[in-house]
Amino acid sequence: MTYVVPVPTLPSLPVSGGDTLFPVRRVFCVGRNYGDHAREMGADPNREPPFFFLKPADAVFTPQPPATSDDARPAVPYPPQTADLHHEVELVVALGQGGTDLDPADALDLVWGYGVGVDLTRRDLQAEAKNLRRPWDLAKGFDFSGPCSPLRPVSEVKHPAQGRIWLSVDGSIRQEGDLGDQIWTVPEIIAHLSRSVTLRPGDLIFTGTPAGVGALTRGSTVTAGIDGVGELSFTVE
Repeated sequence: MTYVVPVPTLPSLPVSGGDTLFPVRRVFCVGRNYGDHAREMGADPNREPPFFFLKPADAVFTPQPPATSDDARPAVPYPPQTADLHHEVELVVALGQGGTDLDPADALDLVWGYGVGVDLTRRDLQAEAKNLRRPWDLAKGFDFSGPCSPLRPVSEVKHPAQGRIWLSVDGSIRQEGDLGDQIWTVPEIIAHLSRSVTLRPGDLIFTGTPAGVGALTRGSTVTAGIDGVGELSFTVE
């Protein structure tokens, strides 16, 4: 018997202001890159080099409103196997070029643009995995775990190194910080990652979240933004 495996469609994110799509190759995420968040998670931000985990490329998407209602918000499904879904707002870096073993001074040459992402986390699964000293991939890398705004090119937003980053739930601010509070800057993150893997066009990097991460329930309305980059809004269903 012969099996024909269809060629999968490459995941992609929309580009702000047009019909262009940005193809997504891989998704790297930086853990504990803001001092206040590192402390709330029980870590010491002064001793820790950057570390990374991955999400599947097709877990990152831009929530779209339903076609049947003009006033309905985009929806993100509440994932299975958790009773403690958490939000983490992050600056997302989209690479348009690749490289390896980069110097931080050259790293920004790889960047195509930026977006606003939310790293959704099954916190109970993560805590259980940590306690058992097991990998916590499924706590971070599940379906629909990376809602992201449309991307904006560097030609529009430059390279944001400072600016308010925030997230609200049902109109109340939960997370608020500044990009300038990152322990590792974007060029440092790219350079560090390039020493472990060869970066390629289409790679995304979620760059970490400020303090204030917390639980979401079905019906929660999430709005997140970064000054000068964009905003993202969705309801958990």
